[in-house]
Amino acid sequence: MAENTATATEPTAPSPPPEETADRRRGPDGAWFRRNGVYVGLVALILVNLVITPHFASTGSLRLQLVQVAPIIVVSLGMAMVIGTGGIDLSVGAVMALTAAIIPLYIGYGTLGAIGAGLLAGVLVGALSGTVISRIGVQPIIATLAVMVGGRGLANILGGQIKSIRDPGFRELGSGKLLGIPWVVLVAIVVTVVVWVVMTRTTYGRQLVAIGGNARAASLAGLPVARVLTTVYVVSAFLAAVAGVLLVARNQASDPTRLGQLVELTAITAVVVGGTPLTGGQVRVLGTVAGALLMQLITFTLVAHDITDSVAQMVQAVIVVLAVYATVGTRKRRRSRA
Repeated sequence: MAENTATATEPTAPSPPPEETADRRRGPDGAWFRRNGVYVGLVALILVNLVITPHFASTGSLRLQLVQVAPIIVVSLGMAMVIGTGGIDLSVGAVMALTAAIIPLYIGYGTLGAIGAGLLAGVLVGALSGTVISRIGVQPIIATLAVMVGGRGLANILGGQIKSIRDPGFRELGSGKLLGIPWVVLVAIVVTVVVWVVMTRTTYGRQLVAIGGNARAASLAGLPVARVLTTVYVVSAFLAAVAGVLLVARNQASDPTRLGQLVELTAITAVVVGGTPLTGGQVRVLGTVAGALLMQLITFTLVAHDITDSVAQMVQAVIVVLAVYATVGTRKRRRSRA
């Protein structure tokens, strides 16, 4: 499995803690499972479903799973970048709802006009959150919580009822295919590749994880901390808006009241299960994608065997606690060995 963790490598960036270096020299232990457990769990669950779930391997079933998880992957990648800085973004669900509310208002300008308006709204919301956090110094959880409440309220004011979207462009985006692959899935693939390149091959990606590792040291080293923090929330909100567009296209309807509810928790779950620590300093792109797939597959497995979606949410909650515990436990073991 190729390494997919973005870490800072600039000469001016803070170096890895001594305990992490020692841990690498000692070889695999609990940290190995934290990095790769999501892949093990995903493969194991796929094998279980092949045995116990009828028609699981059919083309229709696999396509449906990918279409359903694609928006979650897009949101989760933006969340992973934010968490990589040591922050959190609770406003992604509200951004999705706001995008859904704006699209019907601009559908008269055509498919691209409506999509552009929805994406612009996401960028503006992200700029607001990022500015409040990076320039004023408000804690990310407080700033994005306020935006979550206010954004959801604005979405309900602009379009609080379900509205059908009868536009050929949205119909094609929601149900069309290219070479047999749904457009929704292709968008998620493109976003994944772009985020992976940004986090592993650009200066911006290295700056982001350096700030997440130690913001004060990064500032003393001359890194543009405020600018990076602002832009990462813009990126997160933009990707949430993209996910909102995908869901509106897939449903062929706008429902700001319900769209995006609890998606921030699902995204955080995917990121944490994928191996990105909540303390920042790392962004595991492929791990986040695998985490989103794992959460989707868990829900599918339980529902396919007549277990309610509420139970699936409880299972996800337990998984989050276990993933966080594994992260904290690994760090404590490293400190005790140092």
